[in-house]
Amino acid sequence: MQPNRPARVTFCAAAILVLLAQPTLAAGAEDFYRGKTISLIIGYSVGGGYDLYARLLARHMGKYIPGHPTIVPQNMTGAGSLRAANFVYSAAPKDGTVFGTFGRTIATTPVKEWKDALEKPITMGGEGSGADPDVYALLYKNVFGAKWKLVTGYHGTNDTVLAMERGEVDGLCGLSWSTLKSRHMQLFTDKKINVIVQAALKKQPELADVPLASELTKDPEQLQILKLLLASQEMARPFAAPPDIPAERSAALVAAFDKTMRDPDFLSEAEKLSMDVNPLPAQTMAQLVSDLYATPRVVVEKAALAMTK
Repeated sequence: MQPNRPARVTFCAAAILVLLAQPTLAAGAEDFYRGKTISLIIGYSVGGGYDLYARLLARHMGKYIPGHPTIVPQNMTGAGSLRAANFVYSAAPKDGTVFGTFGRTIATTPVKEWKDALEKPITMGGEGSGADPDVYALLYKNVFGAKWKLVTGYHGTNDTVLAMERGEVDGLCGLSWSTLKSRHMQLFTDKKINVIVQAALKKQPELADVPLASELTKDPEQLQILKLLLASQEMARPFAAPPDIPAERSAALVAAFDKTMRDPDFLSEAEKLSMDVNPLPAQTMAQLVSDLYATPRVVVEKAALAMTK
């Protein structure tokens, strides 16, 4: 997901240590598992081959685990068992109380950092031509060569995030950091999502270790394309009045907006909703627009090409 604005020892010694440690390890496992329940995640529906084998295993395996825990089968269907595989790999407790079964041809290799995105084929969710998730997924694919497939047509970022949790897609581009904080922060806190790149002109303080897109290349033309597309992120969620309104009304609207951005009640409610308030002065917005219009035509054409399949 990408937000706007993720001791060695010798062989002999190891064998001796493992051999000597076995009784202690067994005792520790018995203490841990005694009275516990283990979830067996099944990536397919009830009654199929995978389900039958898993349930059979669940009925007998517990007696061979120290402490004799109960094993409870749980069906988690979706995306050809990829949903279950992703859950077991990234979301399930890492304490030995969950294991699962899924398609024999599935191997989960989640993208944890930018270089992985260039090497491993993944599927990104989109909303339609011109929407941020589509624009930025195609940008990274066409400019940087990321091995991404775009599956578009979701109705919004909430739908796309749900699709990620179901295992239908692997990620989402163009999600605002403020949206992630206010709607999906638990996924980030629980490390169920990896933020791998920031599409912005400057970093979010909370994502100091996540690279900016502009830090991923030194190619002058690529940097120009990025600057053209990323300048819009600096505008965040712009508010604009129609052109040619009387100057005094324009000034009044700008002043009112600025005062609202400093209003204690407004800021208090925003904080309760985990919404960032980082207003951009009207003069800065105007300068950004002016800079965009000054972009060389050839760069604009290549940027437009980068946003197509």
